[in-house]
Amino acid sequence: MGMVEVARDFLGNLFSFDQAHPLLFTQFYFWAFFALVLAMLCVFRNKILLRNACLFAVSLFFYYKTSGLFLLLLLFVVAFNYLAGLLIPRIRGKGWRKAVLAAGIVVDLSLLFYYKYAYFVTDVANNLFGTSFVVRDWFAAAGNRITGTSAFTVDSIFLPVGISFFIFQAISYIVDVSRGAGENPDGRGIAPVRNFMDFGFYLSFFPQLVAGPIVRAKEFIPQLRKPFFLSRHQFGIAIFWIINGLAKKLVLSDYLAVNFCDRVFENPLLYTGFENLTALFCYSLQVYADFSGYTDIAIGVAMLMGFYLPKNFNSPYKARSAGEFWKRWHISLSRWLQDYLYIPLGGNRKGTFGTYAIIIGIAFLASALARDWWVFGSVSVLTAVLAMLILFKKDWRKELIADINRMDTMLLGGLWHGASWNFMIWGGLNGLGILFFRFWKSCNPYIRTIVIGLVCTAFLLLKTAFPAPVFNLFFWWTFSIFAGAFVRMLYHAMHFRRDFSRLHLYWSVLTTFIFITFTRLFFRSGSNLDPAEANRVAWETAKNMVNRIGGDWDWSLVPAMAWQHRSILLVFALGMAVHWLPDRFKRRYRIVFSRLPLAVMVLAVAAAVFVICQFVTADLQSFIYFQF
Repeated sequence: MGMVEVARDFLGNLFSFDQAHPLLFTQFYFWAFFALVLAMLCVFRNKILLRNACLFAVSLFFYYKTSGLFLLLLLFVVAFNYLAGLLIPRIRGKGWRKAVLAAGIVVDLSLLFYYKYAYFVTDVANNLFGTSFVVRDWFAAAGNRITGTSAFTVDSIFLPVGISFFIFQAISYIVDVSRGAGENPDGRGIAPVRNFMDFGFYLSFFPQLVAGPIVRAKEFIPQLRKPFFLSRHQFGIAIFWIINGLAKKLVLSDYLAVNFCDRVFENPLLYTGFENLTALFCYSLQVYADFSGYTDIAIGVAMLMGFYLPKNFNSPYKARSAGEFWKRWHISLSRWLQDYLYIPLGGNRKGTFGTYAIIIGIAFLASALARDWWVFGSVSVLTAVLAMLILFKKDWRKELIADINRMDTMLLGGLWHGASWNFMIWGGLNGLGILFFRFWKSCNPYIRTIVIGLVCTAFLLLKTAFPAPVFNLFFWWTFSIFAGAFVRMLYHAMHFRRDFSRLHLYWSVLTTFIFITFTRLFFRSGSNLDPAEANRVAWETAKNMVNRIGGDWDWSLVPAMAWQHRSILLVFALGMAVHWLPDRFKRRYRIVFSRLPLAVMVLAVAAAVFVICQFVTADLQSFIYFQF
């Protein structure tokens, strides 16, 4: 083969998109690509406009290598929101500005709705009306008509990688521009970005484009106008975050997924209750290591280019309650939901039409998917009762409204992750966990013990009268909470509160981790599925795992199974041990690494990469949050 053919094949591979092998942080090709980006920055680092334009171009190239022709969708979102941002401040009259803003949000959400929820809505319609609608990709059909070919598949809709992230980022931008416009600008508002290249770079910055964090324009746009600067300390910290992220992804997440979790979730009935429970706990570590690993790499890569992304995780499995967990997990999404959903709904101040419409609407959707109108009726009656209490019980009004808004936020947060009623259940369980803890902390230790004791007794009676695995599971869960509440009550009665504080901290962290892990059952069951069959398969998987975990165990087999899966249990234990290390200690070894002499740092990185490579699987696993 001649040099011309070799060059042609190389360029063909370089500028082609392979859906089976998207460009990932864990591939050698990405780091070769990134080395070229850094070389370009060395040339243009003091020419800010040219630097930003070039980074916009390489970000588009990165997205093309990740998602192919969905690049056109990203370009449309960039152009549309850039123009909307310029238009909004020029409109006189608050009402007209709100109308234009609403139109912009509708367009953005319509794109997200079409690509992410088409199967979901079709399923609801078919269940409601007994129809047999099928999903058709109208954009692909239009592309075939324009090109006069049948190059695009029209009988299925593929989800563009990262669409939830860049759509939410675009919405936050036009909302903040609207807040900064008018006669009385909001302190949270911003001025629109005038330069198209700057705005395109902001919305498509490749380290965080496909899986976050969701970056606010107010935090990132000012960085675009600053000259490149990277101190020796920042360089060391950036390298640390990259190595840390790769270790999380390849050593923890991929190892647990390929060697255990994926196998169990694929067919739970082939495994025992012990193995199903172990897979569930391992998945909690897997999804954290995967997502936070991506964020660590994104932060490190961005820092090497002189840009700073917000912190997205803060040791979430150290949380003492479900509410605290969501302040530590996917922080950028939690902040987005608070600022652009929870507060506009009324927050903890008032109720709005949306407050009640959202919870009733989601109950309606869940009922249609389940074909069980008891769900809709129960939620409607509960909402009506709450509305009556809000009207006539003034002392309870503020707290009840805030609780409904919190539940609405968590339910929609669940739906953001996926168009499946398993994600509704997952979001609803997290919402209930937040509300339950607020009630729990308002009660004295005696009331807590009595209440959870009654609930535990109720599940004991249910599992005795109706020996279903789900009742057995809830009995043991509530019994563990009752045991902790009873011990705390004794300590409180004996005035040992100071001695109990550390034990109470450990107990709170452990029970929160167990609760969050249980909700992961519904999260994982709804993931990695063909949207056309997501609801049915997800529910079957979750039901089968509950039946296995809550069913009868042969305890004599547990030691042998634990030994059989000893490498999985060891990796899980080491991962959780590192996660639960004190923050001060973690900060210290980051700083120590960043201060190493350059030659020593190179050797340390080489050793770390060598160890990480021993865990690389034959087929690299995509990041979990690519599908959201």
